[in-house]
Amino acid sequence: MQRWVGALLLTVLSCAATANEPLPGDIIQDLNGLQSQLANQPAGSADSEELDRIVSYARAQSARLASGNRADQWASALYHQLAASALVRQGENLAAADELTSARQRPSVPDSQRRRWLRDEASLRRAAGERDAAITLFEQWLSESSGNERYDETVWQLVRMLAEEERWDAALEWLVPLLEKGGLSADQQTLTNVVLSQAGDGEQALSWLLKGLNADSDPDAWRQAAGLAQQAGQLGVAAAVWEAAWQLGKLSSPDERRTLIQLHLAGGTPARAAEHLAAALEAGQLPRGEETLRLQANAWQQAKHVENALRAWQALAELTDSAEDWRQYGQLAYGWGMEEQAEGALTNAANLGDRQAEQWLSHF
Repeated sequence: MQRWVGALLLTVLSCAATANEPLPGDIIQDLNGLQSQLANQPAGSADSEELDRIVSYARAQSARLASGNRADQWASALYHQLAASALVRQGENLAAADELTSARQRPSVPDSQRRRWLRDEASLRRAAGERDAAITLFEQWLSESSGNERYDETVWQLVRMLAEEERWDAALEWLVPLLEKGGLSADQQTLTNVVLSQAGDGEQALSWLLKGLNADSDPDAWRQAAGLAQQAGQLGVAAAVWEAAWQLGKLSSPDERRTLIQLHLAGGTPARAAEHLAAALEAGQLPRGEETLRLQANAWQQAKHVENALRAWQALAELTDSAEDWRQYGQLAYGWGMEEQAEGALTNAANLGDRQAEQWLSHF
């Protein structure tokens, strides 16, 4: 905010020098003196009594000149601006915003300056917590400032404010033209992901998210894109996004690998899920327990990879020594024409008291 104050101070003299309404010499001298007094107040340790005096004097001058000719009205506006500068130094952002409201309402204020004060007032009201008013002012400034060098910067400010207020549809409306231009920073991409995931058509939002993903995107951007794909029912896309993030090293933890495995299973690529399971087991990232082996057996079975599926089911049955697991292994082997394996597995199940396995053995 102090940087903003500095910029505000600098504009007083430049405005006085370039305005359409020339000011009398004594007014210019008075404005110069008042501005110098304000500029001499050290940042962070200004004299509150001196600032109060500057505010009172500037307000009195603005009121005295308000009903005069166009030059007087222009001077009145500049005194309001000086009062705003002093109030910001005191942390009185709302009072400063009110001074700028008065300044820009003077009929002799040039449009270019009125728009500058409009944007400054919006920033002050945002800082003061008047979020709805700030949003309205930013929208007004944008409607009048197409082509301004600060236009895109201000749209991003507005999108963030609308998102903070959970006004997702309005945020999306302002966001879409920015996305057409591309070149988003990491923070802008994160904000985009949040807005797109909360507003608009899921498939359109997913399309924007995927378009913005690249090797420089942060892990959260990849997670959000995969999550949105799941919400849109595009499980294959979710698996592909998570897989790409994994290959880029954006995701690497055991839990993230497990999510990747589950996405591949849900998205119709069970063989890839099984391969990740095998790699995780070999690397010691997942425990060689019942849950992991069962997931691997089901994955190879879904992929219809006979040799790997039977080997995985055998490993699971040997670990659990469960009649049900031996029977399922035997039934699967029988269905794939592996009668010797089937008979051995079903015999183990029957020996464990499985009556269904006994009935299956009658086929041999």
